[in-house]
Amino acid sequence: MLKKVLITGAAGFLGSHLCDRFIKEGFHVTGMDNFITGSPSNLKHLEHHPQFKFIEHDVTEHIDIKEDIHYILHFASPASPIDYLKIPIQTLKVGSLGTHNLLGLAKAKNARLLIASTSEVYGDPLVHPQSEDYYGNVNTIGPRGVYDEAKRFQESITMAYHRFHGLETRIVRIFNTYGPRMRLNDGRVIPAFMGQALRGEDLTIFGDGSQTRSFCYVDDQIEGIYRLLFSDYAYPVNIGNPHEISIKDFAEEIIKLTNTNQKVVYKDLPIDDPMQRQPDISLAKKLLDWEPKVGRAEGMAITYKYFKSLSEEELYKSAHKDFTNHIKR
Repeated sequence: MLKKVLITGAAGFLGSHLCDRFIKEGFHVTGMDNFITGSPSNLKHLEHHPQFKFIEHDVTEHIDIKEDIHYILHFASPASPIDYLKIPIQTLKVGSLGTHNLLGLAKAKNARLLIASTSEVYGDPLVHPQSEDYYGNVNTIGPRGVYDEAKRFQESITMAYHRFHGLETRIVRIFNTYGPRMRLNDGRVIPAFMGQALRGEDLTIFGDGSQTRSFCYVDDQIEGIYRLLFSDYAYPVNIGNPHEISIKDFAEEIIKLTNTNQKVVYKDLPIDDPMQRQPDISLAKKLLDWEPKVGRAEGMAITYKYFKSLSEEELYKSAHKDFTNHIKR
């Protein structure tokens, strides 16, 4: 009998790649999404796959699944700052109510649950690189707090269920990840730079460009998540690429990669935007025998090829995602 896995946020960037991986590994996959930030196009290739079923549903509402489930991966959440600043309450709800619903489902089904946490739990870190034992520097009432605190609460309630109910749980802290199926206009630096270069626009840097990021290719990220799910470790684990680069240097890399002559323009840094982001992956190396394999040059070349394949309509669609149907006032 095929093992069954439920993946929430299945139409998102990481969620859709997880669906592919678990199907490849022989699982029956149920994908769940309400398309608030995900896209049906990310799952179109699985539409008629015999190992895949899709349920359109908001995980903050009661989840009713009759059949057995052996594993749950909770990846439903906005992840782009533009997204969660536009839908702050939905962001808080999916990390709290959504996680509570899925923990209850996991308990009822006796399933193992892995939650997608984030490097944003570290806030604007005072420790560099960030290891799992660092508690973070987060502004709870700042505009980014809706995402940071949703994920911190998500970790807390997951550990409460693990300790109180003995539920099998796993926590992955995901650092910046990139690759095919990223949304071009989601506001994050890689799709922003790629889109600007392809449209012949100047590349926009927020702040002076000295802030750093560490970018992990999606295949490496999925491998780390997969290994963590089947490990025996219940505490958070960083999964990301430790090779750090400044945003200014990264902009120069994009200009070379795309063979364009764009200028770099500078704008004000958003409130609470972290100045440094680099994972300490010592635990993942020791625990999971995992580390990234895909270098930034290789991964960015694949990602650029994906963005180049988008239609003119997609490339020039400047308007951000419309959340009108998801906002209640």
